[in-house]
Amino acid sequence: MLSRDAEWSALTQFVKHADPHLRLGVVSGRRRVGKSFLLRAFAEATGGLYVSAVAEEGVVPARRRLAAEIARYAGMDPGLIVATSWESLLTTAIELTSRRGAEAPGVFVIDELPYWMAHSPELPGLLQLLYDQSQAGQGATGGRVIVCGSAMSVMNDLLSGTKALRGRAAIDLCLSPFDLATNAQHWGIEDPAAALRVHAILGGSPGYRNLANVDPPRTSAELDTWVPATVLDPRQALFSGSEAEYLLREDPKFTGSALHYAIINAVANGATSPSKIGGLLEQSRGSLTRPMDALVSAGYLRYDSDPLWERRPVITVADPIVGFHNSITVPQLDLVETGQSAEAWRRARPAFAARVLGPHFESCAREWLRGQTATELRGDASQVASTVVNDKNGRAKHEIDVVALDKRSGRAVISLIGEAKATIIPRTVADLDRLDRLKELLAQHGHDTASSVLALFSAEGFRPELVTEARRRGDVLLVDLPALLGVGDPVVVPG
Repeated sequence: MLSRDAEWSALTQFVKHADPHLRLGVVSGRRRVGKSFLLRAFAEATGGLYVSAVAEEGVVPARRRLAAEIARYAGMDPGLIVATSWESLLTTAIELTSRRGAEAPGVFVIDELPYWMAHSPELPGLLQLLYDQSQAGQGATGGRVIVCGSAMSVMNDLLSGTKALRGRAAIDLCLSPFDLATNAQHWGIEDPAAALRVHAILGGSPGYRNLANVDPPRTSAELDTWVPATVLDPRQALFSGSEAEYLLREDPKFTGSALHYAIINAVANGATSPSKIGGLLEQSRGSLTRPMDALVSAGYLRYDSDPLWERRPVITVADPIVGFHNSITVPQLDLVETGQSAEAWRRARPAFAARVLGPHFESCAREWLRGQTATELRGDASQVASTVVNDKNGRAKHEIDVVALDKRSGRAVISLIGEAKATIIPRTVADLDRLDRLKELLAQHGHDTASSVLALFSAEGFRPELVTEARRRGDVLLVDLPALLGVGDPVVVPG
């Protein structure tokens, strides 16, 4: 199991807590992120019971199947436990698991709870009832129950407002996809360039590796055969069209209307604000508020705020394969559907570099910086993000790919100003000069840049004269692709 130590520790602490009463936990995360793998292993390790709901299964078969699972867990004939009601089944499962753990109560896991809630919306309320009875010493003993699901809007709603489980869940654990370095290890890809490109296409969801019908690319050059044979092949499980459709229909609260798809397509093609999306779709900004909120709640779009311009939201497609489908597959769909995937990929490579790889590399640079604890790299910054700065004299806006800062009384103390580029040429001194200019502009806007580090992130390395200049100055950070993957150190570190 890779990169889940923190999650395993949180689950262990949840189960072993000294509270003698029933305890509830919530685990969520998008499809294929590894929730079921983690929870099955944890249930086995704690002597617990793992049960997964089934999509489109009726209430009676669902209860019968749960009864059979409980009976097997107890070492009984599957027909001996009668599926009379959800309440009696839940009570039985909790009581059995609470007595089976060796050092602590065993855990009762209900995976994909939203499938059961589709026909039995009372389930969270019944868990609330059992929890409250246990707290009052009137019902279930000190069991441990974890409910899990991939439908993010449903799972987010479980603990919101006046919902039944609000204030009763001891943990609310959302599993994230693997980062760039962990994903490369998971796929067994040693070449940094190939690892970056696979991560840009599929993201870090570990479940995709088992869906690939061909070996992973060992070099970036091998992507020219791997991409047409996987995400651009309609016959394969990894075909981006099938996967994007599957993910977008995963959430029962998502209507799947043409407007929702149009919004996602607009964002995938570079519309990062409500006004830009409205302009592309010829819709007023107000008319898009509800469908965009629904897409954010369901986990399909991501809202980030610009730390220097708090009213400027930055909207992106949350799942890489959905972005890849809209940016790459859809424009080449005629070729893809007629068996010309290799030609489709050849034509799409410039768009892939500009719309997929470049933005993804910027995101990886920000994630890498967030994970650093050394003060010479990010100072005391509380935020790492992207931003824009206005050049009043030049009447232009300049995007800053990476900025680390701390806001104090409306004024930002900026620890790092960075640029991240996945271009095919090494970075030069001219890139450093541009960062010097951005530093001046930020200072003109009243921000504290006195101790700012200038950072260049590059997928293709750095020219020797840039490395020499960075070492001479002492306020420059140079990070190449191996460093981002954790297989090397930054080329130059400030100091």
